[in-house]
Amino acid sequence: MPGEYLGLASRGIVYRLKVTGSAAEALDYSPLPGIGEGDDFESFVLVAREGKLAALWADRGAGAERHATLYAAPLTFAPWGQPQFGAPTRRAYLAAYPTGEGTRHISDISVTDPGRIIVRSASDAGDDTPFDSAVSDAGRVTVSAAGRVRVALAPHPTVLGTFPGYKAEAVERLPGTSEALLGTDDENLGGHVRAMPFCGA
Repeated sequence: MPGEYLGLASRGIVYRLKVTGSAAEALDYSPLPGIGEGDDFESFVLVAREGKLAALWADRGAGAERHATLYAAPLTFAPWGQPQFGAPTRRAYLAAYPTGEGTRHISDISVTDPGRIIVRSASDAGDDTPFDSAVSDAGRVTVSAAGRVRVALAPHPTVLGTFPGYKAEAVERLPGTSEALLGTDDENLGGHVRAMPFCGA
């Protein structure tokens, strides 16, 4: 709906929000299905195909000891507006870069029109650097006319770009272009935003 959004809190609650002018109101909420022990979510994206909606989200993971878990599920809305998720699928994901201690294997997700899954990964050693991050082509998602969601992650993700010295934690496809809008959270060093051509066919 125009002016409406879904926002995800890190512990797995999805809020349906309506923005009017400078005010945002939470209209409803729902927990994500199948939350795993210790999951810490930083990413959430909607995919619309064949008149159906699907949602992708991920536990960010933590270094070599904990891979990220990418979840995908059909999404509908109850007559009163509450988000309702179908049974989720889960896929383990390890970033090809960075790989050091403190790596968040998935810190954000975006999906291109053809269904490519673009992932941000970041390494955070503290509030004063060193930081490191990358954007990768992680695989593909499809949604059938019946609403079935399929995710195929690449066995060896393609690194599209690396950003040493920056903790890039946001990626968003700019509609109608091949550009991805990238955002960093560099803690005490501030943040940066830039566009890169990572979302072509």
